Amino acid sequence: MATQGHIRRRGKGWVVVVDIGKDEEGRRRQRWHSGYRTSREAKAALVEILGRVQRGDYVEPSKLTVAEFMRDWLGSLRATLRPSTIAGYEALTQGHIIPMLGSMTLQKLTAVQVTAFYGDLLEKGRRNGKGGLSARTVHYIHATMHKALGEAVRWGLVVRNVADQASPPHPQAKEMRTWSATELRDFLSHVQGDRLYAAFLLAATTGLRRGEVLGLRWRDLDFDARRLAVTQTLVCVGYAVVVSAPKTASGKRSVALDAATVAALRTYRKRILEERLYQGLGAPSPDDLVFTAIDSSPLHPGQFADHFDRLVKASGVPRIRFHDLRHTHATLALQAGVHPKVVSERLGHASISITLDTYSHAIPALQEEAAAKVAALVFGA
Repeated sequence: MATQGHIRRRGKGWVVVVDIGKDEEGRRRQRWHSGYRTSREAKAALVEILGRVQRGDYVEPSKLTVAEFMRDWLGSLRATLRPSTIAGYEALTQGHIIPMLGSMTLQKLTAVQVTAFYGDLLEKGRRNGKGGLSARTVHYIHATMHKALGEAVRWGLVVRNVADQASPPHPQAKEMRTWSATELRDFLSHVQGDRLYAAFLLAATTGLRRGEVLGLRWRDLDFDARRLAVTQTLVCVGYAVVVSAPKTASGKRSVALDAATVAALRTYRKRILEERLYQGLGAPSPDDLVFTAIDSSPLHPGQFADHFDRLVKASGVPRIRFHDLRHTHATLALQAGVHPKVVSERLGHASISITLDTYSHAIPALQEEAAAKVAALVFGA
């Protein structure tokens, strides 16, 4: 039997009324869809709604607000995502999405409204009321909206993901700054007496992320084999420091170490042992973190980065972020002729294409060298 439906006038507008079957007691179930200004709009909507009912993807009208849905969505993430990732979604949702869109009905949210929301964020989105957010931050908010509304479609709450039709700003790529081999050597020479010298050296010679350096345990180091295992990472959730799994499956990896880095780690271990014995703590256990505060508590990633920044400033070398040590390692490795596949594995990238796309600036020199080598084979020295 074909699905029945009709339109009717109500107040100054029009509504669509459709039969969606019968309930358990055999009574007819009708659903009303309102908000149409003209009979033409209502007729077009009737055709669309009847088609969805026939296809089985009909979504019943709901007064669920954006705020109510976003909170339900955040709650659903706890079983699948890392705490730090959830904290990022919560910050963007509670700080921007709910305050500006939360009172709207989820099913009535449009791409035009979402695009206007992005414009407002760019103009006046700062929570302190002093100006707008960067295009990069707004793009993160768009990504959060898109992911959440995708779930709303899968849950049968809305027909389509309106973020698909919205127009987010295009963020500019964050500038990558790296050190030359000489600059890196000058910095390491300047900080050689610092308690955390081995951590800076390790990041520079392996390309480990900050959280991977700080999440390293003594059991993850094999001095004799000159290797380390990346098995966990230290991250911030709010201001709390927690241990988490690596960012991706490829993040779990084994990384070879050079002799100088191993020597620095051995020296650091002797220093830590002396500190702990002085405090009456005894030798560190295999499960203890390698890099800790003086009192053996985990290092806060933010404070660790601030300490690095102060050392860079005092050393006189060009200012870079701690994460740029990772970029420096990759760039120097590629310039030294290390195969991009090996660099990709050391960095824990999901694919070699990520490595090549990220560090394309280091490739031209390699191509020039390749051209010269091929020419030498063909034409002689």
